[in-house]
Amino acid sequence: MHDLHTVVVAIIAFIILIGVMVVVHEFGHFAVAKLCGVRVEAFSVGFGPRLFGVKYGETDYKVCLLPLGGYVKMTGEMAEQNLQSSDKSRGQQAFEADSDPAAFPEADDPGSFTNHPRWQRMLIGVAGPIANFILAFVLMWVYYAFINEVPQHQINTANIEWVVPGSDAANAGLQTGDIVTSFDGVKNPDWMQVGNQAQLNLNQNVHITVDRDGRSIELTLHVPPAPKGEDGVDMTDAGIEPQYMPGPIPVHEVSPGTPSEKAGLHAGDQIVSVDGHQFHYVGTLQAYMKAYPGKTLTLDVLRNGKDITLQATPEKQPDSSWRLGFEAINPPMKRAPMPLRAAAIKSKNFSVNNSTLIVEVVGRLFTRRVAVSQLSGPVGIARMAGEAAQTDTWLPKFYTAAAISLNLGILNLMPFPILDGGLILLLLIESVLRHDISITVKERIYQAAFVVLVVFFAFVIFNDVTKLPWFNHVKP
Repeated sequence: MHDLHTVVVAIIAFIILIGVMVVVHEFGHFAVAKLCGVRVEAFSVGFGPRLFGVKYGETDYKVCLLPLGGYVKMTGEMAEQNLQSSDKSRGQQAFEADSDPAAFPEADDPGSFTNHPRWQRMLIGVAGPIANFILAFVLMWVYYAFINEVPQHQINTANIEWVVPGSDAANAGLQTGDIVTSFDGVKNPDWMQVGNQAQLNLNQNVHITVDRDGRSIELTLHVPPAPKGEDGVDMTDAGIEPQYMPGPIPVHEVSPGTPSEKAGLHAGDQIVSVDGHQFHYVGTLQAYMKAYPGKTLTLDVLRNGKDITLQATPEKQPDSSWRLGFEAINPPMKRAPMPLRAAAIKSKNFSVNNSTLIVEVVGRLFTRRVAVSQLSGPVGIARMAGEAAQTDTWLPKFYTAAAISLNLGILNLMPFPILDGGLILLLLIESVLRHDISITVKERIYQAAFVVLVVFFAFVIFNDVTKLPWFNHVKP
């Protein structure tokens, strides 16, 4: 029953998420087409049979039966075959829109898509991806400005859980277990106050006082500059792992086939210490594994009131991080909305960094440094959407939606036939040649691209399915 509920949630979340992303994408095309004077015959939410709608001016605004995205229909864009594609394939649009105007009734129609200058058609093509970029920015801006969940500090003092060897904090003389009693003149701060003061002292030295076993010690800490693409630092950038929570690390779930499972870790266990260090937050454990890559860890675990000791060797991930393969119970969260300008900067950095990551992944695909099997398709997206929908916090929901919107925008700009980028590329080539490319040539290009795309998506979907938990049980 639980599995069925998970599947249903994933399907509903996928339909809503992809529906919104595609409708926003199509609205970008629609808005710029209207501004350019192209006649838009229909703007549809969903496809298939028309359920209801209203015709305003020359456009039929309607809702259709199947809620998987939407489309716009512009006069003259389908003059080749007079087809209406449910998904408004960008490749078909380019093929149909760039037909010889003289061969069709729309040839003398000033509202026809093909009768507009190529630069306007390129603007219409790029407007869809830009709408997705704007959506991602707005989503994350709303999150940071009105929600911005942060761990609820159950410990009001600034206790240092661990100090990364060789870091600015270690060089300053800070040690695990120190309690910050003064930071840049702020007496008895909590970690939020420490973070705020650190933002005011980027790449500068700060005087701090710590309590170490009852002794007051004066130290000087160098606050590092903000990492590239970030608008600030947190104390982990200086090598300080703050203690937010009391108690051991609670294990919520153990992933099959991972070092945690092989070591014998179970859901419900509590990790009391790692190599003798009493960690209270999984982020500290991740920092520890990064500082000692590949080191076999001794885990002191509390299980049903009994103390047991386990040995686990972390595994390296494609991004060079290390993991044990368990999910911890998230600490309680509270809301700390950011000022509007700070939220805008944070959202901009999120969009830029994630867009750069997408482009890097695509580049590594072509250089074979990333395997195609690592990509996620519709099934993978549905799983991520379902998992985000079932979380108790808002960040996974906003993050997933914004990241998928960025992915949709970037991928549609790829210069591949059938995508917006393919339309733009052909229009650029025609602009250089100063004449339209032969309809026959375009037809062959899009037919070949369509076959490649179908094969690629079939592979990605198969790859998605093989990653499903139930499929793992039937593998030999």
